[in-house]
Amino acid sequence: MEDYLKLLNEAQQKPTVHKDGPLMVIAGAGSGKTRVLTYRIAYLMQQGVDAFSILALTFTNKAAREMKARIAQIVGESEAKNLWMGTFHAVFARILRAEADRLGYPSSFTIYDTQDSERLLASIIKELNLDKDLYKVKQIRARISSFKNSLITVRAYYNNPELIVADRESKRPEMGSIYKEYVDRCFKAGAMDFDDLLLKTNELLNRFPDVLAKYQERFRYILVDEYQDTNHSQYLIVRALADKYQNVCVVGDDAQSIYAFRGANIQNILNFQRDYEDAKVYRLEQNYRSSGTIVQAANTLIAHNQNRLEKNVWTANPEGHKIIVHRSPTDGEEGRYVAGDIFERSMQTQQGYEHYAILYRTNAQSRAMEDALRKRNIPYRIYGGVSFYQRKEIKDVLAYLRLLINPNDEESLKRIINYPMRGIGQTTIDKLIVATKAHQRSLYEVLAQVHDLPLNLNAGTRTKLHDFYTMMESFRVQLQHLDAFAMADVVTKKVGLVHELKKEGTPEAITRVENIEELLNGIKDFVDGQRELVDATGSLTEFLEDVALATDFDNEVKDQHAVSLMTIHLSKGLEFPNVYIVGLEEDLFPSAISVNTRAELEEERRLFYVALTRAEKRVTLTYTMSRYRWGKIIDAEPSRFLAELDESCIDNQVVKSDYRFKPMIDTSVFDAPDPNRVRFSKPKKKPSPTLAVPPKARMKAVSKATATPHLDLSEIAPDMRVSHSRFGFGTVLQIEGSDGDAKALIRFDQSGEKNLLLRFAKLKIVS
Repeated sequence: MEDYLKLLNEAQQKPTVHKDGPLMVIAGAGSGKTRVLTYRIAYLMQQGVDAFSILALTFTNKAAREMKARIAQIVGESEAKNLWMGTFHAVFARILRAEADRLGYPSSFTIYDTQDSERLLASIIKELNLDKDLYKVKQIRARISSFKNSLITVRAYYNNPELIVADRESKRPEMGSIYKEYVDRCFKAGAMDFDDLLLKTNELLNRFPDVLAKYQERFRYILVDEYQDTNHSQYLIVRALADKYQNVCVVGDDAQSIYAFRGANIQNILNFQRDYEDAKVYRLEQNYRSSGTIVQAANTLIAHNQNRLEKNVWTANPEGHKIIVHRSPTDGEEGRYVAGDIFERSMQTQQGYEHYAILYRTNAQSRAMEDALRKRNIPYRIYGGVSFYQRKEIKDVLAYLRLLINPNDEESLKRIINYPMRGIGQTTIDKLIVATKAHQRSLYEVLAQVHDLPLNLNAGTRTKLHDFYTMMESFRVQLQHLDAFAMADVVTKKVGLVHELKKEGTPEAITRVENIEELLNGIKDFVDGQRELVDATGSLTEFLEDVALATDFDNEVKDQHAVSLMTIHLSKGLEFPNVYIVGLEEDLFPSAISVNTRAELEEERRLFYVALTRAEKRVTLTYTMSRYRWGKIIDAEPSRFLAELDESCIDNQVVKSDYRFKPMIDTSVFDAPDPNRVRFSKPKKKPSPTLAVPPKARMKAVSKATATPHLDLSEIAPDMRVSHSRFGFGTVLQIEGSDGDAKALIRFDQSGEKNLLLRFAKLKIVS
């Protein structure tokens, strides 16, 4: 038996060495499923399975990177690079680029993110003269997304009377017209949205048997992480690819299926044994993450679900602290309690703030927490906020770069054709759009013939359009021999984006300039990183694909020593020593809109289960007696989930000051006091002087106080503890080279070993 297999317990070893045939690994929270998946891939390769024949599908880029890094330690980095491993969308995008001509797309098709899709839909709704209050862009996009993930094409939509009637009753009778126009415009622009990456892969595999046969032969072994989170479209692709050899291994936990709102179908994992009659089922039931108390509480909670797979999660960890349940009078008091508790525990235990997380059911709950943390001068970071790549100035630069790769990208072209200002107004753009339909050309092709086509434009406007086209074509020539960074640097300077912002001279404009500079830094780091990868060139295409498929968790965390605030949905896959789950009240958690059916309630319970099992050492649950919601104070009732926890695991903390008298008669029967009859009044107190410091100023002061100076390369040495913005904390193993060529081999606690070029690595010395 290989050495690495000795690191597994008996339950983990069995699925790891199961070579052929379908198998399902039911992995409880914290049971080491990623380790099993990783070592199983390494085992297959050591048993003679070609790395090119293995397909591993994950839900985050982070998971794929970490698994590949671990595998490289066992089988060697060069072989690990041959694996087809990544997110569903990344892998399917790769397949679609190779086979794009089958579907009539260019291999360099653009991937539209949510904002791109919404901009296009807004244009379509406007062009069709529809009421934007009835046809709300976000709702229309969500409906089209649900159509695609359910494999409802435009043709299928028009063949389904129920869908048409439902939209008519929702006062959106033109839904089909919008859907058709959206699909047509995306196709004409050579673009796919995220949902298309799944829909078009299904189309490819079902319409072209030779393509299906090709990839069935290539991917003889298929592994799927987080199988409980797959939707119908993903399920069908896996079924099709695995149908011939049936060497499919799925890993997941039905108790952590929490994405039904996103189309995830828990039945995929519950019915796996029906799909594959010969399937072998393994259970990972030992939790390595959480204390005995937390595991016991989570077990008693999830036992209330009827629709689940049987497993008995246990742990050899100490029993640990009881789960604290705290009641507060209001949500403001709740925030102050949580912030105060974090502050005191951090001071007592000397644990950094990064060891604390606050989880909530809805984003709106963060306000009270943020206010309280700011007042305590506790640094925090909100996950799921506006991503760096969603900022306007960043989207502008990326639009230029995307247009270089795909000239038919209509949304990118419309975004930047008059930014910075070139005297090309909306009327001109509208005439160009009319010309695209009249002459069956893309916008860019119309620009190429701006002096030849009858466009009803004056000579001055034609010249401006031609100058823009000439500039872009000159960039496209340079693209042939420049990497992503060099190209981005040329574009940002030549088009005058930075110059335009500097002319404004406002603090906001300066911030935008800094963001563009940071984008260029990021592209430079990306290019340097790509040099170490096989077949990677650091090209603009590679960078844009990396950006398009990035998630919020792949972005850099500027302050590692901060409390993490996030919704429970975003916390999945993470773990923290100390977790605060706030707002445990009826109609909030469980949500008022998710208690109408047993399936909805059980998903809410699974969500609470996920929240509990994020914790390693301590869990604190809080609820309030009243909460400010929908513009008014309402009385709150403790969540039913609190009563479902094992009482022996709970330490209830109810402060006496929480007492409030509830009137037993309607106070409206009493007359309001007449101000003319008031005989006595209290003298008014003079307000005490306060130091007026805006919240933002306070946050900046905190950042300065906790910031660590930039790393001096001469200071770093073996055995030092360091932190990295992306990989977390780690220990330096060795240093190679000197000056600008110095490299550090670092073993990160969560990310494994990384060999970093020090002049580009954003490291901080911890100790």
